[in-house]
Amino acid sequence: MTTTTSRAVGTALGAVAAVGIAAFAWGSLIERNRFTVREEIVPVLAPGARPITVLHLSDLHMAPWQRQKQEWVARVAELVEPDLVVSTGDLLGHEAGLQGLRRALAPLAGRPGVFVHGSNDWHAPRPSNWLRYLVGPSSRVRPAERLDTAALVAFLSDELGWWDLNNRARAVELRGTRLELIGTDDPHVGLDRLDLVTALVDEMRAAAPERDDDPLVIGVTHAPYRRILDGLMTQGAELLFAGHTHGGQVCIPGVGALVTNCDLPTAQASGLSTWRHARREAFLEVSAGIGTSIYAPVRFACPPEAVVLTLVAR
Repeated sequence: MTTTTSRAVGTALGAVAAVGIAAFAWGSLIERNRFTVREEIVPVLAPGARPITVLHLSDLHMAPWQRQKQEWVARVAELVEPDLVVSTGDLLGHEAGLQGLRRALAPLAGRPGVFVHGSNDWHAPRPSNWLRYLVGPSSRVRPAERLDTAALVAFLSDELGWWDLNNRARAVELRGTRLELIGTDDPHVGLDRLDLVTALVDEMRAAAPERDDDPLVIGVTHAPYRRILDGLMTQGAELLFAGHTHGGQVCIPGVGALVTNCDLPTAQASGLSTWRHARREAFLEVSAGIGTSIYAPVRFACPPEAVVLTLVAR
């Protein structure tokens, strides 16, 4: 190799390294704190129904020192004043994460809400090889430290007044519309029990009063695996909520997400889309999430988000 060629190769490698360093700096210092609010209008209510505002929160991965994130979530909660909050899990990101959640979610106390868990609400995060996400969904190969999930549930249920949808079903009336809310615990770590949910849905509907209008059925889960989305649609879900994917977390501009950490197509890694099963269609809302693991504090072309959905008449 000539001296000129060696210099050209060295210059090229240096340029690539500089771009990589700049991209990592952007993703770790700026993008992951570039909080955004995504707004969607979803035509799922009966004709003439009053609109319902839903605040979708997911994947906060909260650590106690993350004051900027806590203050931003609290501000959004105060401004939106939602009719319903839907939390799709992974709220905790540290064994003391509940301290930060209290500050972030305090303005939502007394607001109707539902929640399901993600794996990080059960187990503390730990260092991992980021590259393994490119070859398939992550899995736990050894026991991780258990978190105080009971304290989290007590906070969400008793202090905020939200309803636990982990493998449960609940019917409520909001602004004149009956909602049937169906949820699962995290399928990413095998905690979902669709068999139990089916029986509970049957009981809920058997006890329901007669109405002229049909209820809106909403399905809620953390990780949007195909079998879970299909199972919730089998129960009649017309609107599905999920998180888990982080929107790909590190995306390629113009291409989008490379992975979803489950079997959801990458084109649906975040945003509002349509899910089809058994000749039926439902709206699928997947949040890119608000946080990241403390061991992978970077986002690229995928800013953190809270989502505000306005449900309107068809």
